[in-house]
Amino acid sequence: MDRPYYLHKIKLLNDQFPAVCLLGPRQVGKTTLAKLYAGSRQMDYDNIYLFDLENPQHLSMLKEPQIALGSLQGLIIIDEIQRKPELFPLLRVLIDQQNQKQRWLILGSASRDLLRQSSESLAGRIAYLEIQPFSYQEVHEWERLWLRGGFPGSYLATSNDGSIEWRKQYVKTFLEQDIPNLGITIAPLNLRRFWMMLAHYHGNILNVEELSRSLSINNKNIRYYLDVLTNTFMIRQLQPWWENISKRQVKSPKIYFRDSGLLHYLLSIEDQHQLIYHPKLGASWEGFALEEIIRCHRVDPEDCFFWATHQQAELDLLLFQKGKRLGFEFKYADAPILTKSMKIAFDDLHLDELTIIYPGETNYKLTEKIQVVGLTQFLVY
Repeated sequence: MDRPYYLHKIKLLNDQFPAVCLLGPRQVGKTTLAKLYAGSRQMDYDNIYLFDLENPQHLSMLKEPQIALGSLQGLIIIDEIQRKPELFPLLRVLIDQQNQKQRWLILGSASRDLLRQSSESLAGRIAYLEIQPFSYQEVHEWERLWLRGGFPGSYLATSNDGSIEWRKQYVKTFLEQDIPNLGITIAPLNLRRFWMMLAHYHGNILNVEELSRSLSINNKNIRYYLDVLTNTFMIRQLQPWWENISKRQVKSPKIYFRDSGLLHYLLSIEDQHQLIYHPKLGASWEGFALEEIIRCHRVDPEDCFFWATHQQAELDLLLFQKGKRLGFEFKYADAPILTKSMKIAFDDLHLDELTIIYPGETNYKLTEKIQVVGLTQFLVY
């Protein structure tokens, strides 16, 4: 499937920076994008090289990386860089050489936080771009996307059973191979139990003490496991926003699965009927719509917030964009109405706009600056 936004963004960054790093979870399509991009730039580069660090032959070629890479000219793609992070200091040396005709495209299945220690030497020389699963703006079929999630292998499966099997194998491989390959030593069974427990906390405020009691795992390990799933793009820790007001405000993050398909797999939701009658229906819709809105606005994770007070007023999503404060509420309802909580959030946060996102198709205003908009209507606007 063509993904024009990412191809355009990669070209923009690659023309500006010597190195571009594509980050994102495994099987999200980074390698496919890199190959599509390389194909589109064949006229601009005399040579294009691809090194896949999961390929034993390519790993062998890079046993002496300075010799192997130093004389190359053109576009050099290194896939799964997290398997050989010691390459980062060498890349700085090669990039800084005078008259070096090289451009680098680096692919990694770990976040900047996990790669930071190794990649610090490339500061000012590298740009990062997160590649995410399919969005509604790419596939234009929200019910299937919501149920199966946006990973290409799951979304594009020829049958629902095939999609479920893909997600089953993905979770197994992630726990048994991907996590150990990052140098993280967690027993797969323990991490799976924690991940499944988080599925029931999806859309809720993090309560470390409660998770610790439920799983008989100490608080330190709870936070460590959560950071691992966050840094591998499985979980979003949506941070709280604190406003300068007299009310007591929530200071713990909210937890969301970044892909609804993986959430549904871990909740044993297999089809649309089971989803509609599941107790986590509202939370599932909230997380799915929240991710779509964040992607639509191209907002970095560190610039997304929620807001809540101990007096029960809250806002599901707060974005700061172009000098404006944009608020979002997500309601799985036929016709959302204005609530006291919405009024408080609008006034206390000094919002420029408040949009209630729901699964319907009719848009309508509740006040001059508070409106109800169908998800698909908002995303194609």
